[in-house]
Amino acid sequence: MQHMLSLLRSCVDDYGMIRSGDRIAVGVSGGKDSLTLLVLLSELKKFYPQPFEVEAFSVDMGLGGMDFDPVAALCERLNVPFHKIETQIGPILFEHRKEKNPCSLCAKMRRGALGKAITEAGIHKIALGHHRDDAVETLLMSLIYEGRISCFEPVTYLDRSGVSQIRPMLYIPEQAVRHFAERFELPVVHNRCPADKHTKREEIKELVYELNGRYPGFKDKTFGAMQRYPLTNWGREKK
Repeated sequence: MQHMLSLLRSCVDDYGMIRSGDRIAVGVSGGKDSLTLLVLLSELKKFYPQPFEVEAFSVDMGLGGMDFDPVAALCERLNVPFHKIETQIGPILFEHRKEKNPCSLCAKMRRGALGKAITEAGIHKIALGHHRDDAVETLLMSLIYEGRISCFEPVTYLDRSGVSQIRPMLYIPEQAVRHFAERFELPVVHNRCPADKHTKREEIKELVYELNGRYPGFKDKTFGAMQRYPLTNWGREKK
């Protein structure tokens, strides 16, 4: 816990992610990443010098078989308000539109539902569970599939909605997240999406794994290069 909190706080401080009085929504999909982020932020708020509050928001895609009750119970133990957003995103994509490549549209619809819910709740900052490996994979996806050197930003301000997105786990490797979720027995909700594990990101994840095995330290060096380059808004705040 202390090691994970140290990495999280370093990222939060380096990019000025949290300000005094913030109400921060955590987008909780039910996966290990978002659940770990929820636990870490709920712990950080106990001692962080800038007081802030945390609330959890989960989007139910209407696919059935996804039980968020254990997530709600975890939030109760953490003393974090929990909100479940009911949608029909799954049936729209797979039954009505019969999308063959649904991921981009699905992400857009989920972001829309989540953004609408948090702004209606009066919240204008959301924390997302992207970790270090996600950043490296996104960079390679952009390079390989789009011919661009780009990635999501540690902090992103969305003009249309007035919402800021923060990614406090960017210094934490996926393996550490996996071990944390197992160690603390976090209630991971199985993803019922038919496209799960059959995406371009999964292909890139396998490629990164292979490259890191062949060239030890590949992920660390790539992530460090992203900060030193730096990509847009990846330069750390001067202390």
